[in-house]
Amino acid sequence: MNFEKYIKQARQSRFGLFKLNLGLGFIIPFNKPHRIKIKEIGDDFVKTTIPYKRKNFNHIKGIHACGLATAAEFASGFHLLTKLDSKKYRLIMESLEMKYHYQAKSTVTAQFEANNEWIRNQVLDPLRTSEKVFVRCEIKLMDEQGNHVATGFTKWQIKEWSAVKTRI
Repeated sequence: MNFEKYIKQARQSRFGLFKLNLGLGFIIPFNKPHRIKIKEIGDDFVKTTIPYKRKNFNHIKGIHACGLATAAEFASGFHLLTKLDSKKYRLIMESLEMKYHYQAKSTVTAQFEANNEWIRNQVLDPLRTSEKVFVRCEIKLMDEQGNHVATGFTKWQIKEWSAVKTRI
């Protein structure tokens, strides 16, 4: 699958974004029943959404903490993949930390931002002297009313595929 082509189309049109989300529903089946989707892709950010619907509720009819965490993880991981060559680099989430500030009683948007300079300083330059790097990403989650619902922190291990060792 040519991700670069779909990402470019998603930046240019609603239909392109629809096609990307449709494909991601098959590639990442866990997100599909929760309808976690990419809302917007910019050069330096990705926004994902988790809708306010029954399947995503906790016991007090707010969006479940794990759903918010998944939206945060998706935003940061996807944006890193748009900035890096997925054929050259492998990402694995090492840890996820969440700080909850406000009850989510409407659709929530998770946004992660990282520009080319951040990618160069945090990922590409360190990989010149190390087999792997760990980057900590901060993701802000906001509800439709503008309330800061939560802050997510994902820590990603990034290495070149050529350095990946797996057992068979």
